[in-house]
Amino acid sequence: MDIPAHVAIIMDGNGRWAEDRGLIRQQGHKKGVDTLKNITISASEIGLKSLTVYAFSTENWNRPKKEVNFLMNLFKNTIRNEFDELKKNNVKVKIIGRRDSFAKNLLREIEHLEESTKNNDGLILNIAFNYGGRAEIVDAAKKIIKKENINKINEEEFSKNLYLSDTPEVELLIRTGGEKRLSNFLLWELAYAELYFCDTYWPDFSEDDLKAAIEDFNQRERRFGSLK
Repeated sequence: MDIPAHVAIIMDGNGRWAEDRGLIRQQGHKKGVDTLKNITISASEIGLKSLTVYAFSTENWNRPKKEVNFLMNLFKNTIRNEFDELKKNNVKVKIIGRRDSFAKNLLREIEHLEESTKNNDGLILNIAFNYGGRAEIVDAAKKIIKKENINKINEEEFSKNLYLSDTPEVELLIRTGGEKRLSNFLLWELAYAELYFCDTYWPDFSEDDLKAAIEDFNQRERRFGSLK
């Protein structure tokens, strides 16, 4: 089985998973963290090089304040609690997105995690938190303007200023939860990605589901605008 160099996942359905079971939405988010841990380990074991997951979007600030605060604390605690496991499994972690809205204690946890795993040479796990695809493109444009090399800009130069500038373009996007849209996720990086949608809510997504998505990817004919 051919393993894509870079897989991205929109982890959708945590809240609905909880509601279907008569639980509060926060329980779904907690369960979703467990799933992310399992999928990260599975992805590493099958030889995946880069995994990017959508954890919190720039639009998610519009959710009820109680839920937003819970997600911020959950993210901070997850970083702290899973730190040793990530190092043990040789995972390199990068947090992508805008950081200007984060509390100082969360920023410290993020910086410590990134610094402590930067030399790991196993799976690269990119966590998109306070991330928006349009915001990323705007931020890249601002970087280019500061460099005063606008006249030299091309796609290659532009890509160097994106959050994932040192990562291969996404080959496979998986979205769980039954929705079929990109939701402002990796708009540049998904230009030629294969899209895979499944009805399974993220908390129930398993290693077998990941393998099924990759097997489906292997059946695709990728032409990149040319003829086979």
